[in-house]
Amino acid sequence: MGGSIKDQLGRVIATEDSETSAPAVILVNPQLGENIGAAARAMLNFGLTELRLVAPRDGWPNPASEATAAGAVEVLENAKVFETTAEAVADLSFLLAATARRRELEIPVIGTETVGAELHAHGRIGARTGILFGPEKAGLKNEDVVLCNHILTYPINPAFHSLNLAQAVGVFGYIWKSAETAAPPETFDTAPAEAASREDLVRMFEHLEDELEKSGFFFPADKKPLMSRNIRAPFIRANMTAQEVRTFRGVIKSLAKGRGQKGH
Repeated sequence: MGGSIKDQLGRVIATEDSETSAPAVILVNPQLGENIGAAARAMLNFGLTELRLVAPRDGWPNPASEATAAGAVEVLENAKVFETTAEAVADLSFLLAATARRRELEIPVIGTETVGAELHAHGRIGARTGILFGPEKAGLKNEDVVLCNHILTYPINPAFHSLNLAQAVGVFGYIWKSAETAAPPETFDTAPAEAASREDLVRMFEHLEDELEKSGFFFPADKKPLMSRNIRAPFIRANMTAQEVRTFRGVIKSLAKGRGQKGH
């Protein structure tokens, strides 16, 4: 592809906007600027241009990221920074977590052979999608993973599964790019109702958990984080529509109001 990197980036964005909505790549608490730059390079190799950063350890912008970006500097310049994961994914309706299977979380695992087609299918109907990658040393926290529709794991050597951040992003980029012409999964609804955004869901969770807190549900108190994750996971799996979220929030409000009346 000829022309400057700016021209190339513009063509990539124009192509994606006209055909499908490309997933956002969200790096949660990334540590080294060099790894962020290398991840941006891997992204642009496969036509991914939307980079979101959640509380990068060394702040942002980070000059150390530019050398390893190897020309993909505009991906870095257009990166959006957020304080929390919930804020970074607020506008998304289909979200993946690139992490190992979490047996303590009832979140379905999606395979690399189907995830690309699934993402493109969502993109073609205008749904906003994204994928979370955790920090280099610790990986994603459970409270981040529970926001996701699926866990994505790679079929790597179980005796040596040490992918660095940029490699993990690159593998995902290849999976997504190689599925451009793939047919939607047989179970995919090509004309779904408006999906709830993560912002809608998180507000519903907070509303529900606030009322549960008032009713004394979270006991003992130190179990609240685990109990909250267990409450949130099935709602994420349900793929609720925006209308369903509004209805359920009405249910919560009605129950809370009834609890305060005499005789309740």
